[in-house]
Amino acid sequence: MVKIAVAGGSGSVASEIIDALVATKKHEILLLSRKDAPPPEKAVPGVTWVKANYEDVEQLVQVLQGVDTVLSVIVVHMDPGNVAQRNLIDAAVRAGVRRFAPSEWALSSTEYMPWYSGKAEISQYLKDLNKDKKVLEYTLFQPGLFVNYLTYPYQSAKHLPVVHTPLDLNKRRVLIVEGSDDVRVTFTRVEDLANVVARAVEYKGEWPVVGGIKGTELTVRQLIELGEKIRGGPFNVEKLRAEDLKAGVYKASWSPKLEHSSFPPENAEALSQTFTKGLLLGMSVGGWNVSDEWNRMLPDYQFIQAEDFLTDAWRGKP
Repeated sequence: MVKIAVAGGSGSVASEIIDALVATKKHEILLLSRKDAPPPEKAVPGVTWVKANYEDVEQLVQVLQGVDTVLSVIVVHMDPGNVAQRNLIDAAVRAGVRRFAPSEWALSSTEYMPWYSGKAEISQYLKDLNKDKKVLEYTLFQPGLFVNYLTYPYQSAKHLPVVHTPLDLNKRRVLIVEGSDDVRVTFTRVEDLANVVARAVEYKGEWPVVGGIKGTELTVRQLIELGEKIRGGPFNVEKLRAEDLKAGVYKASWSPKLEHSSFPPENAEALSQTFTKGLLLGMSVGGWNVSDEWNRMLPDYQFIQAEDFLTDAWRGKP
């Protein structure tokens, strides 16, 4: 049993992780959030809610006393200058925390996706921290794209909301970059990510710096073929020129709806094409394919494959 603090713990990915940790019935869990604690009837058994001020390092140091592992799920693009995460790391070191997981939970490269640039900056901050000697053990949990997103508009996880992506199985249509048919992409269930994290906090060996989690690896072409098989018909595939996207030119006949709690609804339409351009370009250079460190370190864990998951999720859907 260890004491675990989950920063940004009221978010959807954090909630999935907390559920997996609670299910082990082994740990003392602190949920750190800027929000006030919910009423007692909505509290999660086994979880202590702490209202955190990420601008106050001294408060964080006190909160983290006795904590073994900090899992940061702070939304990066809502943390200007990475102030919250830098302060959290500094407080963790001062409090004697042994392990830290920064807010990764996605891809292996932030190229073309500036809203994720804070991830790379925090990774470098941790690397610099350990430059002369290991001060804080850490891992970058990277699961690729959540396969749950491909069930849009149908909810397929307890907490993680579905997100409309350029891979639209509902309307049998796909946006890709020209020439990216053979680019490989990793798809992992958010539940598998959460289960891996629950096992990682108990892992006796040293955490790997890069912590890839590979549910299923598919080429873009294989994904389209899988979608057509599951949905029972051909997909409309629009291929966009990388040169156009890099120049800010968007020529597709549609763009995904940007519906996410971290994006204000009034800005969603304006941001949709920007998000789609970055996502497609990032995918085209392999940014959404991740390594498999945690698969190899936890060989007994069985991942649900994308085909099985999506077949079940879409069964009976119009």
